[in-house]
Amino acid sequence: MWFNDSRPCKPFNPLLGETYEADYPEKGIRFFSEKVSHHPMAMACHCEGKGWKFWGDSNLKSKFWGQSIQVDPSGILTLEFDDGETFQWSKVTTTINNLIIGRVYCHHHGTMNISGNKKYSCKLMFKEQSFLERNPRQVQGFVKDADGTKVASLMGKWDESMYCVVSDDASKLSSHISHQSAGATLLWKKNEPPADPTRYNLSSFAITLNELTPGLKEKLPPTDSRLRPDQRHLENGEYEKANSEKLRLETRQRMARNMQESGWKPRWFQRDSEHGTYRYVGGYWEAREQTKWVGCSDIFGSFCDNPKPRVSTLYTSASV
Repeated sequence: MWFNDSRPCKPFNPLLGETYEADYPEKGIRFFSEKVSHHPMAMACHCEGKGWKFWGDSNLKSKFWGQSIQVDPSGILTLEFDDGETFQWSKVTTTINNLIIGRVYCHHHGTMNISGNKKYSCKLMFKEQSFLERNPRQVQGFVKDADGTKVASLMGKWDESMYCVVSDDASKLSSHISHQSAGATLLWKKNEPPADPTRYNLSSFAITLNELTPGLKEKLPPTDSRLRPDQRHLENGEYEKANSEKLRLETRQRMARNMQESGWKPRWFQRDSEHGTYRYVGGYWEAREQTKWVGCSDIFGSFCDNPKPRVSTLYTSASV
């Protein structure tokens, strides 16, 4: 999640055409994403692992209520296994509270339907928070087979842990105390925070995601987010330089809608249909191997009065 109780900060939003990669050959996993639209703002991603593929895009629609803001994600996420079994779902609503007065916090609520093309499907209910709720952030659901029969029950908390019991008796998961007695299987558990908090409460893994390790810079395209000058200066504590770069990139940002309306197209993704999901068209990892980034502009470079169609602009950056 981009926002949680331990990290109530606005993230950097990417430039149109900005990309990010994460490659873990020792684990057989590689991930790639690109900002494919500025208005409406949309991100697309593609991930490959051993025996599976994951892809999807995400767009946010927000409603401001004065003291809070409601964020409704749109877009379909897809997980496909090598045997052809596929699952699709969408994210639930997020509400961020106390924007003006009080401690900022968020909660997720709504129904997540995970549809499968073969034997199983799942429905998860993220309970909406209330002032009288003594056990907040609950998630409950069940798995059904193709005949509509419940074959498993799920319960937990979205910020703590999730359990599963292969049974149609939801009462077996009435509380955390009953998990082990009910023979529940732990599906996921949050890692404990480090004893010594890091800057912005980032985990050790999250810190490495933006690291330019030796030899990596030469392999990256000019659109990779690790090359953003405002973000890099901020990390280095060079606040004046960071603010200067932020203002420069925001100048490019103001051209994004005109660029998109003039026919700008994503480099690595293409939409299935006018309102369909963005799908990876291939070629990124091959270009990386050869270090040949044809069609990738230097989106973080100097501003040009007459930019080419693929030159991108900043959506918004975090306050410095």
